[in-house]
Amino acid sequence: MTSAMHDVYLGIGSNIGNKVHYLASAVKLLKESGSILLKRVSSIYETEPVGVKGQPKFLNAAVQIETSLSPLELLLHLKSLEERLGRRQRARWGPREIDIDILFYGDLVLDEPPLTIPHAEMSHRRFVLQPLSEIAADVVHPDLKTSVGELLAGCRDTSLVERSEDLTVTFLSLVEG
Repeated sequence: MTSAMHDVYLGIGSNIGNKVHYLASAVKLLKESGSILLKRVSSIYETEPVGVKGQPKFLNAAVQIETSLSPLELLLHLKSLEERLGRRQRARWGPREIDIDILFYGDLVLDEPPLTIPHAEMSHRRFVLQPLSEIAADVVHPDLKTSVGELLAGCRDTSLVERSEDLTVTFLSLVEG
């Protein structure tokens, strides 16, 4: 008996150390996971920190995967990948080596700690919406009934989010290598 596959979108980010390496390593580990099929990866975006100012800029990207893991199993798997990559616990919204968040899990709406799907703050964060719209502009937020592209167009977050061609090329070569 085969478990059903679910279409999932993830947000990844880093603002400590070799940020491109952390993002590429996270994607490579996702690719190597037996229960995950990597489908698409966005470009890399350099972004201003939100929440806690006075820390280095982030690099952010979005990833589309398919998985047979349940939402909680996926969350636990992602947290283990973060640990494997050297993430240390610090202040909320503070600096981090790697952060992997579940943005969408199919059309599931879930609010059962420790997991909220869709991601609770994504519709207010340009650093999430910009890379996500690159690979999923037409995907509809199952709770807000609005597409990612429409959420981005209406986003009031004015923080700087810039696509980096050079970093994207480096990132993709590391993912493929």
